[in-house]
Amino acid sequence: MQRITITIDDVLAAEIDRLAQSRGNQNRSEAVRDLVRAGIAHTRADSPTTSQCVGAVLYVYEQGTRELPKRLAHAYQHQHDLSVATMRIALDHESCMEVAVLKGRTQDVRRLAERIIAERGVRHGRLLLIPAEIEHERHSHGERRAHVHQHIKVR
Repeated sequence: MQRITITIDDVLAAEIDRLAQSRGNQNRSEAVRDLVRAGIAHTRADSPTTSQCVGAVLYVYEQGTRELPKRLAHAYQHQHDLSVATMRIALDHESCMEVAVLKGRTQDVRRLAERIIAERGVRHGRLLLIPAEIEHERHSHGERRAHVHQHIKVR
């Protein structure tokens, strides 16, 4: 591990201390390392050179919007290779929140998420991308026959 020295103003130092305390970090260094990792991952995910990712799209929508559930289902069906899982939560009698876990080429994941968020009736939406390498490997587990499946390695 390397030691680096940075200079920050008192207000920012106090914010780091509050963040460290609220997250249960032992000290400022842990909090700053977490922030730096998150910043690097965010920058990588926004980079056009990142080819593959895992991600989550979270959105709130009005359940009663005409044909919206059908349009959302169609969007996921059309890109079924990107979709891993979706969780739906009823917030009240009209609003639902969904979280969809996606994987694949970053541009494809981003395009699907933007399509979902742009649907009429979706009120809030956000995409989180994590750079990853998606590998297809053939091997066996124990005495079973060899099979092919994906391994997702987060960078």
